Formats: sequence, structure tokens, C-alpha cells
Amino acid sequence: MQIWEYIILFGTVFLGGSTGFLFPKEKKGLLQVVLSFSGAYILGIAVLHLMPWVFGSGDSKAGLFVLLGFFVQLLLEQLSAGVEHGHIHAPHKLSSGFVFSVMFGLCVHALVEGIPLSYYGEMHEVNHGGHTHTHNHLLYGIVMHHIPAAFALVFLLIISKLRRGWIWACLFIFSAMSPLGAMMAGLFEMPENIQVKIISFVIGSLLHISTVILFEMDSASHHYISWRKLLAISAGLGFAILTVL
Repeated sequence: MQIWEYIILFGTVFLGGSTGFLFPKEKKGLLQVVLSFSGAYILGIAVLHLMPWVFGSGDSKAGLFVLLGFFVQLLLEQLSAGVEHGHIHAPHKLSSGFVFSVMFGLCVHALVEGIPLSYYGEMHEVNHGGHTHTHNHLLYGIVMHHIPAAFALVFLLIISKLRRGWIWACLFIFSAMSPLGAMMAGLFEMPENIQVKIISFVIGSLLHISTVILFEMDSASHHYISWRKLLAISAGLGFAILTVL
């Protein structure tokens, strides 16, 4: 990864999360629209780019690692309280255990997602005849997914009455996790079979997050999705499709 990519990966998530300090009340409608767009986009990227590569690599265990990533993300969300999906459920009484649990679930997820970014551009170039103009779509997908998650994290910690200094620290740590994952992976020469397994794992994680976002209804009592969410989903899928044209 180049320096500007690290800056975008950290800076946009940190700035996006910091907007949580500006809103005295949860902007649930807007947050769900943004999440719907990002969920549709990362689903499109996973299906159109990542899955064809891992299943075309000949690795017989690729599917197993997709399933593993799916269910590990399910477990991580038990710790993070679903902040990745924009869920904001403050505890009745704030505890250090709650904050650590949320941060651990979010940070492990973000760290693992950052690892493929260290070699994804090279992989994409090799598999697309040297054309590199669209290889940043995974970077943009992770950024778009993490911005609303960072906002939800900040808002959750604010209504949980955590001190502001600690909230800034938590936001900084979360924003740094994906860049850290990419940086750590870039220090090692990674065999292709390991690259395939890591991306397969990340695919499973992205599939879980995107499907939960997309299939979450706007009404608890009826199978109803608002027209704004449908438009956001259509736009996200549309942008993902444009990356293969």
C-alpha cells in the first residue's frame, strides 16, 4: 500500500467517527441509509472480485475459510454489540468490561480486514492483465463500512457516559486497526495459498456483515424496507458493478 492509501484508510474513518460528537441525538435513519449503501457495495465487491479469485485459485479449502470467517464474525459481534451494523444499545450501567468487549470485537474485525490490503493491488493486477485502475475498490469498501461503524461506536460511548478523552482514544485505536493490519502483512512475503485463505476468511466476514445490514427490516413488526434504503442498496450495488466494466 502507498502512503496516501494509509492516510485515507485511517483519516476518513477517524473523521467520520468524530462526527458522532456533533449530534446530540442518534441519526438512525441517516445511519441506516449509509450502512445500506456500504453493505451493498461490499457485497458486490465480494461477489464480483474476491470470490471469483479465491474459488478460481484451486485452493480446496477456500470455501471452508469463507464459512470460518462468517461464523467468527458472528462470534465477534457478540462482543461488539453489533456496532458494525449501526446498532447502538447502551448498557444500563457502564463498565470497563463493556467497553473492552466492544473494542475487542471491533478491533479484531478491522485488523483482519486490513491484512489483504497489503497485497490486494498486486493480486488484482496479476489477475486482470496488468490493469490497476480499479484495484482500490476493496480499500473504498472497507472505508465506507468503517465510517458508519466508527460513528456508531462514538455515539454508543457518548450515551454510555464514557469520558470524552477515552472516547477519542477508542476512536483512534479503531481507526488505526485496518492500517495496522495492512502494515503488519506488508512486512512479510506471503505465499499465495495463505493470501487465498486470508481473503476467503475476509469474504466470510464481509458476507455476514453485508447480509445482516441488507436484510434488517425498517419495521420490527412488518417485512418493510423504506424506499431510501432500497435506493441506497441499488446505488451501492451499482457502484460495485461499475468496477468490473
